[in-house]
Amino acid sequence: MRRSVLLLALALAACGKTLDELSSEQRRATWTAGNVYPADYRAELVAHLRTYLNDPTGIREAAISEPALKPVGYGDRYVVCVRFNPKRGGGGYAGLKDHLVVYAGGKLDRYIEAAGENCKDAAYAAFPELERLTR
Repeated sequence: MRRSVLLLALALAACGKTLDELSSEQRRATWTAGNVYPADYRAELVAHLRTYLNDPTGIREAAISEPALKPVGYGDRYVVCVRFNPKRGGGGYAGLKDHLVVYAGGKLDRYIEAAGENCKDAAYAAFPELERLTR
């Protein structure tokens, strides 16, 4: 029985189309359907960085922007800019850097270290939850 269910799931997955195989209208509609406001974006980002950073303790100058729709991929996605100064592996601090976080379906989808132009106009606010991170 379990094997039948697994085979059925695999067969159904093979019938699905990727975004590249859809018409431009279908692609845009599918992409737009993923634009759900990330209600728990701060807590989700803190949880991600706790595991992503080698040493999540002692972060300084943490700041975050509100989620905003910006062009990403096939259309718009909710993105958040985050800026902080993490500890380096050998001690000391790495310096203040901007990061871009992309949300799809209301959940963290991508974390990009080099935010570049995407965060140049971001309106940052204090992010004390990130500064209080522990291991």
